[in-house]
Amino acid sequence: MLRAVEAGPSVVVCSTCRLSADAREDEGGRRGGALLAEAMREVQAADPALAGVEVQEMSCLFACQRHCAVHIRAPGRVGYVLGDFTPGKAAARAVLEYAMLHAQSEEGSVPYGQWPQEVKGHFITRTPPEGFVCA
Repeated sequence: MLRAVEAGPSVVVCSTCRLSADAREDEGGRRGGALLAEAMREVQAADPALAGVEVQEMSCLFACQRHCAVHIRAPGRVGYVLGDFTPGKAAARAVLEYAMLHAQSEEGSVPYGQWPQEVKGHFITRTPPEGFVCA
């Protein structure tokens, strides 16, 4: 069930997430999570400054009530699960920009004023890094 991936800053995209609250797939039968992961890779190809975060796909993050879910993580930092995205380049860029700021932070805490507008209101939960809890 587990598959090894590179350690380091990453965005784990739920590849099986619904397209939206009302639709499971697009007209071509593609899920929203897969479309979001594809958009992230396209944004990275166009903007190498965002290539420092690896885009990883995983089937089902168990955030089914919050479609197009992602998990932002980096070693030794608090992680975050976000959802309710519309798959596309705007959401992809915002998630990647936040993930870059997250990776550059000391413990995974990015000041609210630095958050891209498109991630505000999308946070579902935070997860402590292994061996720690948040104060």
